[in-house]
Amino acid sequence: MTSPVLVTGGTGRLGKLVVAQLADDGCAVRVLARHHRPVLPGVEFFPADLRTGQGVEPAVTGAAAIIHCATSTRGDAQATRNLVAAAARAGSAHLLYVSIVGIDRIATWGYPKAKLEAEQIVAGSGLPWTILRVTQFYDYCLANARKLSRLPVAPVPAGFIVQPVDPRDVAVRLAELARGRPAGRAADLAGPQVTNWTELLRGYLTASHRRRLVVPLRIPGTRAVRDGALLPPPGHTAGARTWEQFLVSQLGAAPKPRLSPA
Repeated sequence: MTSPVLVTGGTGRLGKLVVAQLADDGCAVRVLARHHRPVLPGVEFFPADLRTGQGVEPAVTGAAAIIHCATSTRGDAQATRNLVAAAARAGSAHLLYVSIVGIDRIATWGYPKAKLEAEQIVAGSGLPWTILRVTQFYDYCLANARKLSRLPVAPVPAGFIVQPVDPRDVAVRLAELARGRPAGRAADLAGPQVTNWTELLRGYLTASHRRRLVVPLRIPGTRAVRDGALLPPPGHTAGARTWEQFLVSQLGAAPKPRLSPA
């Protein structure tokens, strides 16, 4: 691919992995972010604010594909509108949006509601588009496990059935999609194992050599998740890296396999 690929949020948790994967694949890469941070050699940085649209048009001009990784708990829909408007004025770039598996079933929650609205903006943009829905990232699970394990009795949401994924697997898939033709709704991407929050936390405690009493608590308003709303549908794509392998890479110790369905 000779024309550059633009990654919004290219200095964030997922974005920086996508940038590194694209660079490894030999693509010319641009990064759009609000605040300047170090990027890989050869990567072009564009300071811009998607919330207002300021600085976005120079970043999208001439891009063959735009991977929209930038996200926030507030304003995702408006940021996506501003990106789409700038991309439409600049030309017909392939727009890829990263969303959440099962978002239709939890759309009453604030963040998923905004992400679903952003999906609709992308699909109705008139641009060539691809939407990739993914499950929760392992590093998100790890951050929450660390917080929960600070307590002598660790509470976890009861029956939260999930199939989290390594963000590096997501980055690889996004790079593949950016080099291909617009796919519309691509097959959802999840990790290789179905599990639940109780077992995720127990796996972390084992790997980090901690002892805590794990107490599952039923949380009101989460029936859809307990019924599997966050699991990918049949025909999804599975990442390769397991939760145990991720923990080894982060903590340096091999936990005993504990994953099981709720």
